[in-house]
Amino acid sequence: MKPAKVLVVDDQPLILKSLRRVLEDEGLEVKTTSTGSSGLETFKSWLPRVVVLDMKLPDANGLEILPEMLRTDPGVRVIMVTAYGDTKSAVQAMKLGAQDFLRKPYELEELLHAIQTALRSQEQETQLKVYQRRDRVRYAKDRIIGRCAELRRILGLVRKVARSDATTALITGESGTGKELVTRAIHFQSARRSSPLMELNCSAFQESLLENELFGHERGAFTGATHLKRGLVELSDKGSLLLDEVGELPLGIQAKLLRFLDDQTFRRVGGNADLAVDVRLIAATNADLPTLLNEGRFRKDLFYRLKVVSLHLPPLRERGEDIILLAEHFFKVFNTKFHKNFNQISPKAREALLQYPWPGNVRELKNLLERIVLLEEGTTLELRHLPLELTDLTKQQMISTDLISLEADALERAGRDKGPGRVLLPYTKPPLSSPNSSNRENQKGSNDLRSLREVSEEHILHVLHQVEGNKSRAARILGLSRQGLLDRLKRITESGRVVDPSKN
Repeated sequence: MKPAKVLVVDDQPLILKSLRRVLEDEGLEVKTTSTGSSGLETFKSWLPRVVVLDMKLPDANGLEILPEMLRTDPGVRVIMVTAYGDTKSAVQAMKLGAQDFLRKPYELEELLHAIQTALRSQEQETQLKVYQRRDRVRYAKDRIIGRCAELRRILGLVRKVARSDATTALITGESGTGKELVTRAIHFQSARRSSPLMELNCSAFQESLLENELFGHERGAFTGATHLKRGLVELSDKGSLLLDEVGELPLGIQAKLLRFLDDQTFRRVGGNADLAVDVRLIAATNADLPTLLNEGRFRKDLFYRLKVVSLHLPPLRERGEDIILLAEHFFKVFNTKFHKNFNQISPKAREALLQYPWPGNVRELKNLLERIVLLEEGTTLELRHLPLELTDLTKQQMISTDLISLEADALERAGRDKGPGRVLLPYTKPPLSSPNSSNRENQKGSNDLRSLREVSEEHILHVLHQVEGNKSRAARILGLSRQGLLDRLKRITESGRVVDPSKN
């Protein structure tokens, strides 16, 4: 890495000579000039990162040169120096854009600290610009995909929040539902989009480190604090700050965060001055915050302060055809990445994707398709490409659909023939059994004839038992509406079988 460039403009030769030696010993590349005109000329041709500029020069005033330097390079850090202790000039220099202000005689250590602070400030600004460019690219690529009614409602709220003056928002939802995407949408659709979007995972730090990450510290605040550090709250000024897993915040930090949200002021660790910023704080969590409230692990006042605007993201299993839209989107992404050409989904694979409950939500779907596109060949996603947990559900669905279809056909034929008896099919041995089956059925011989209605009802009870009584999930597996399943269970109950109605 090339050494940082530092330009010193001072009318005292002894100072120029000593500063050159000291700064070069610190690994910096140094040039010196003794007049305002030569200093400005050197600055424009050399473009240093830091300028040490004397206020009083033989041919100019430093306050006249400072604006010209900043116009040439807005990113330069200028440290003004004067022997006159003029407070008014110091204030004016800071207003014009100076990084710092020192009075002669100053200690060399003081100047070195000012230069190092200026260089770190410049590096942080460069990093922020890199992050902003990266986030803009990510936001452009990772738009929120979906057409279901609930997602459309959420996107409408996102637009309203983005255009509002709200300084807090709470995003809840299961892991992998897209809380980070929604955060970026809020930020980049708002007037804050040209300022930073910073992120902090609250579960990744101990309490003592969390405060430091959020609010920063002053030089000398604790052992090892050799320089001032700006926290994420300060770095997010005019922009947005995402606190991910906010339910993991320790109570002590929750109190300090609440005080910050009340008036948008804070103190660095070890500081004694209140600093004001303008930050939109977005909190995200997959935790059940009301439960944490009842357990005393989350402050009620902070919860209600964050919940001024609340968005709950639906799980992927409740988004229907959005699953297919997302799959097609991820195909395009990973086709480009891995130079493949998947562009279709077979009917059986499509059914498997729609039937699977997706406990990991969109993140799980994305990871699955990335693996498939990376490892498999062809243009069509087939059932054989999918893992067992998806294909097993599809097989159950196919059996259930076939049984129900056969029952319907048989009953229709029986109705046409106006036969008085039940429609019977020969069964040598029941393929499925359920703990809820009646003793009468369990005692049937292997050669008994059983009606198709009994076989389908037994299968319904078997599936219900396998999903531990969850009727919504059983309905999805059986290919029925929830009400259709409830109607069938009512008929089963009326026929004398035992059905546990306690679970939904």
